[in-house]
Amino acid sequence: MLKINTQSEWIARANAVLPAGGFGNFDPGIIIARGEGSRVWDEDGNEYVDYLIGSGPMLLGHGHPEVMEAVLEQLPKGMTFFANNAKGIELAEAIIDAVPCCEQVRFVASGGEADMYAIRLARAYTGRDKILKFEGGYHGMSAEAQMSLAPSRQVNFPQAVPDSAGIPAGVAEQMLIAPFNDLDAVAALLGEHDDIAAIMVEPLQRIIPPLPGYLQGLRDLCDKHNVLLIFDEIVTGFRLAYGGAQERYGVTPDICTMGKIIGGGFPLAALGASAEIMKHFDKDQVGEGGWLMQLGTLSGNPVASVAGLKTMEVLRRDGVYDQLRATGAALQKMQTDALTDAGIPHQICGDETLFDIYFTDSPCRDYRSARHDDPQRNALYNNSLRASGVFKSPGKLYPSLAVTDADLELTRDAVRKAVEVILRAG
Repeated sequence: MLKINTQSEWIARANAVLPAGGFGNFDPGIIIARGEGSRVWDEDGNEYVDYLIGSGPMLLGHGHPEVMEAVLEQLPKGMTFFANNAKGIELAEAIIDAVPCCEQVRFVASGGEADMYAIRLARAYTGRDKILKFEGGYHGMSAEAQMSLAPSRQVNFPQAVPDSAGIPAGVAEQMLIAPFNDLDAVAALLGEHDDIAAIMVEPLQRIIPPLPGYLQGLRDLCDKHNVLLIFDEIVTGFRLAYGGAQERYGVTPDICTMGKIIGGGFPLAALGASAEIMKHFDKDQVGEGGWLMQLGTLSGNPVASVAGLKTMEVLRRDGVYDQLRATGAALQKMQTDALTDAGIPHQICGDETLFDIYFTDSPCRDYRSARHDDPQRNALYNNSLRASGVFKSPGKLYPSLAVTDADLELTRDAVRKAVEVILRAG
């Protein structure tokens, strides 16, 4: 029987209506039809173990029955109101209970929004304009965030390099760029500039872990210079630990942003801080001049809220994070064992809950050092993994709580085949 290549048809349709044939996110050459548990299927019916998990939100896997039950219970009661609702308030309470820096939170619909408002909040609170961020750090799609995220040319620090067209030149003047994991560079910039509102950092920058003492060093420098510390926990929140990177590393920022997991797979994010800082969202407390306007059609909508609440309830159960770390450790070991046995230089970079491989024998400690000696090896490796039924980003692997022993065995076989592909390529 002739097989209808529906994926090719969908790709052709996408190319007709979407710029570059996609949503701007993942590889537009694959069209996902559905997900269940630890697996996804494309429109041709090919099945994959999913280590992309929606770029992080699906920590429990696709269609988790308890999350589905909560969502289906909420749907007939209302999907969104543009008004306060009990489930959104409950979610705010749960986040505040979990996250050390949060006394209050404000909901938005995406992590990029949360990061944008965090920057604006720091400026409103301090009365200063400049933001210090780190080369390679990702903080959404605002003009400030699109500075030195993935610069194609190296310039002297602290010069900011725009990553996108459409950004006014003046934005770069308000951004200072430093190398990640370099406290001396940060100290020098804080000593030279007295108009810095905040340092914004991913505690785990993409997959690059902080050196011992680095985050505490940032905390100490911020305190010394009266600068706010912002943790972008869109990725790390409720992943590295229930209390996020703040719990995992034992360092508390002034402001943090959260997303992905707190929405349980639905569009929801938040920023949080002390009541003293968050009062800038309340005009009655700070007046017209200090008020930070923020509103959003879907902010705190009840469907995302119940999905997030149920996800967080599951994550509070005994042994959940031990299981997640054990899965991540197994995935790390199977890859490093196979690559080491084959004599292929590599580094496992990241945390057991989020990591990937750099094909290099050099330490990866910042944007400029976290590179493949031969990028083609990375492409061969990831293409082979996908051909063997492993679905992941070319630069990240997200373990989930849905991964089974059978998934690990399939992945182990796929890794062996991918290593053989690299060896044959020479």
